[in-house]
Amino acid sequence: MTTVTTRTVRYPADGLTMVGHLALPAGSGRRPAVLIGPEGPGISEFQRRRAEALAELGYVALLFDINGGEWFSDPQQMLDRALPLLAAPERMREIGRAALDVLRAEPRTDPDRIAAVGYGTGGAIALELGRAGVPLRAIATVNGLVTGRPGEAANIHCPVWAGVGSEDPIMPAERREEFTAEMQSAGVDWRLTVYGGAEHAFHHPTAGLTVLPGVAHHPRQAARAWHDVVALLTECVPVAGGS
Repeated sequence: MTTVTTRTVRYPADGLTMVGHLALPAGSGRRPAVLIGPEGPGISEFQRRRAEALAELGYVALLFDINGGEWFSDPQQMLDRALPLLAAPERMREIGRAALDVLRAEPRTDPDRIAAVGYGTGGAIALELGRAGVPLRAIATVNGLVTGRPGEAANIHCPVWAGVGSEDPIMPAERREEFTAEMQSAGVDWRLTVYGGAEHAFHHPTAGLTVLPGVAHHPRQAARAWHDVVALLTECVPVAGGS
């Protein structure tokens, strides 16, 4: 295991002081970077470990905040924050761009080799950055099949991978079809992986959380989704050389 350095970063976005988690790989040279967006409740220790796992692989990883440092264990609080945000593309883009500025300002970051990985609401933000024409090397979204405004997907100029559970009531078959139709009509290099038997938020352990019907952890499929995310990064923003 390589040595990883972490620190908390605070920055303004959406009228809040966001509290992100930055993980740096061993060495001193510039490395490709990954912007990581959490699901609606906010930043969890699980997601912090994901950022650190990417740093162990050699990436500069910034887990960005969406709730001003708050973690919503109550589903209604989460929905009260997340639903208006998901209905406001410009707000999502503001949150994503603010975090991207922090990541680009990190001296270890290679600003020309940045990917975005998002879960749920964080995945929607990653996609909105692409629709806004932000130059990313890859976009991965898990449980975040949110379509955008007409025509804007044509601004996405990198591969897009999406993962979703087959039994996800929030991302049902019709939403999957809408998302893939949007990507296909825009000429995006896209992939969709449907994980059999998995429900919404299948990637995230639910210990200590109050969950809604249709939300459940699926360890086997969670491991496969993580493998697929890493494979996308290896393909599109490989870690090569550096010191």
